[in-house]
Amino acid sequence: MVETDAFIEEAVEEIRSTIGDRNAVIALSGGVDSSVAAALAHEAIGEQLVPVYVDTGLMRKGETEQIRETFSFMERLQIVSAQERFLDALAGITDPEEKRHVIGEQFIREFEREARESDADFLVQGTIYPDRIESEGNIKSHHNVGGLPDVVDFEGIVEPVRDLYKDEVRDVARALGLEAVVAERMPFPGPGLAVRIVGEVTESKLETAREATAIVEDELEPYEPWQAFAAVLGKATGVKGDNRVHGHVVAVRSVESRDGMTARAQELDWDVLQRIQSRITGTIPNVARVLYDVTHKPPATIEYE
Repeated sequence: MVETDAFIEEAVEEIRSTIGDRNAVIALSGGVDSSVAAALAHEAIGEQLVPVYVDTGLMRKGETEQIRETFSFMERLQIVSAQERFLDALAGITDPEEKRHVIGEQFIREFEREARESDADFLVQGTIYPDRIESEGNIKSHHNVGGLPDVVDFEGIVEPVRDLYKDEVRDVARALGLEAVVAERMPFPGPGLAVRIVGEVTESKLETAREATAIVEDELEPYEPWQAFAAVLGKATGVKGDNRVHGHVVAVRSVESRDGMTARAQELDWDVLQRIQSRITGTIPNVARVLYDVTHKPPATIEYE
């Protein structure tokens, strides 16, 4: 395990010596990885840091409002509305790897645009060690590693938590005094809900994944999963009222893990699962059925794409 105080001191000094007296943008998502990277960079270079949160339209319910509230202390916080650009870029794409690369490139272009306006030469991001392992090992390309475009208009990319596992990042978050809503938050994939939708990403599927995930997180909070969410798999026939419907199939996933490299599907009581399916099918009109994923990692990955 990392010695947090020594790590923080070394990371702050590395950021400060790399960036010097120039400006940097930080890719801020609201998750613990980017939040720790942002806190370290803010400690190192202060107002030279421009935190940029890109609202891709692929985020969790209430994410933008949460970012605005949590990071209001950062003077130069920028919130970029880019939903239309991301959805246009993803139109017609069904291959998971292609999705990740499209999202990675779109992210970089958004940050480049903000960097030009802020006269920033560096990009700071919250890449962690499992991101690098999975990207380099051909398990899946993470949008901020293997999903990056070949040409990037930054003098350098700074990754202060690149050698840490998720549990170590949480230890650093606690040592930095970050709020529990950040430090203890469940992981969320960089490409967002796009990798919780099998096939093409559409507004209808996004809204279903967003609302269903909010229900799953709410219902399973007392059971303290490492990660829990809902994914949209396809369509199937169902009955609502007296009408036959052809609606979305939603898979519920809840796992226990230490660092995300391996995971076990969480054993949940039948009444808990029934309560989740009842809320999802009862409040989201276009959902026909709900499944529970019992597959561990390996052989499955935690996310669906």
